[in-house]
Amino acid sequence: MIERENPARTDELVGSVEAADPAAVDATVVRARTAQRAWAASALEARCAAVRAGADLVAAELDELAELMARETGKVLPDCRGELGFAVTVLRWSADRAETLLADEVIDDDAGRLVVRRRPYGVVAAITPWNAPVILAALKLGPALVSGNVVVVKPSPLAPYAIARVVELLCSALGEDIVQVVQGDAETATALVGHPGVDRVAFTGGERAGRAIAALAGQTLTPTLMELGGNDAALLLDDADLGPDAMDRLVMATFATSGQVCMAVKRLLVPRGRLDEFVAAYRSAADRVLRLGDPLSEGVTIGPVVTAESATRVRALVEGACARGAEAFVLGSVDPTADLSRGHFLRPTLVLGAAADDPLVAEEQFGPTVPVLAYDSLEEAIALANAGDLGLAASVWSADEERAFAVAARLEAGFTFVNTHNRTGMSLRAPFGGIKRSGWGREYGDEGVLEHTQPCVVHAPGAFRAGGAGLGAAAYPS
Repeated sequence: MIERENPARTDELVGSVEAADPAAVDATVVRARTAQRAWAASALEARCAAVRAGADLVAAELDELAELMARETGKVLPDCRGELGFAVTVLRWSADRAETLLADEVIDDDAGRLVVRRRPYGVVAAITPWNAPVILAALKLGPALVSGNVVVVKPSPLAPYAIARVVELLCSALGEDIVQVVQGDAETATALVGHPGVDRVAFTGGERAGRAIAALAGQTLTPTLMELGGNDAALLLDDADLGPDAMDRLVMATFATSGQVCMAVKRLLVPRGRLDEFVAAYRSAADRVLRLGDPLSEGVTIGPVVTAESATRVRALVEGACARGAEAFVLGSVDPTADLSRGHFLRPTLVLGAAADDPLVAEEQFGPTVPVLAYDSLEEAIALANAGDLGLAASVWSADEERAFAVAARLEAGFTFVNTHNRTGMSLRAPFGGIKRSGWGREYGDEGVLEHTQPCVVHAPGAFRAGGAGLGAAAYPS
């Protein structure tokens, strides 16, 4: 049995779920395989209509789901509402795009007749983290389902409830066993990933878990999609706008969900000549937009971190950097009604003077703190941004868009934002994913839909069709 506390009020139990043992996982996968045959055989239009109907059911319960998500994750209520609304949009968008993307591609000319069909993998295991439990599931569910796959979702034990209810609602529209949930921890994930009846694994989470999942999937040669962590740099050029709108956007790109977002700003790179101006503008913006408190309280924009262990780790990173000569500035305000002693609350901080190799800078903090590094040349800034073995996202801030795009082309990141970062820069049409050790495969965009399909080809070469010339002297096509 897994119990989940409210990270904002740790004396409050949100609920409990039964962990699925290997036998339960096996039974779930067997049911999924049986259901998948009929689901894949159904018309594409029918699958898309069912996914849209499921999205409508989720939309109808959005407020109740948002409160549940806030209580289990510690995310503020507007953030939860936004996530759920975007998940509904993703499901609908996947259905809309599938009817174009998944149609057979047919070429019939003198070179022959070629048909490329997009076939589903079969059973997809979707393993999702706690910090955006519904949208990160929806990015897998929508494309996989419209393509003819069925999905078994294994949520984080830190956020098991909202996604379980979403799956229940989807099943009302899709039919029995098309989407199922197995709750649990590493043992459950191991049983699911290693199951011979799983045809594809889609994972979002940290690098350590990603390594374990990739190694296990490799034993059965199960293809994977991996969206792992990032240590994203926001690179401000010397002409960057430091006005209130831009700075408010940058602060929230750093501290949304208390900084516990894979694509959040993790490092701020600022020209040395504008450092003082930047720090003043950033602190002023933080005072405007950051209010720490209970996620369900009106006006609160930043809640607790997810666990006591997370709070301890982030606190140690900041204290360690300060012990080595850095200086930390507390940001924002505290909601006067909040009792911070009841939860895993950390005041957000801006850290100046940390070395580039300090753990606070070199590691993904995944919490409400961010270091500022001053640079003297563009070459130095690009080298700082590209340091490390992660390459999920980055951003470039400049008044000159062409210049920003030129700099972005030199950054080692799967997704680079311009004059924004994090959620405000996402687009359904833009494929998202990492390079280096931040993963492989893409979500969002047409690529995100096609990720859950396999191109299968039927080909009749023109030479061997009626009236063709035959093989002749050429043993290989030119």
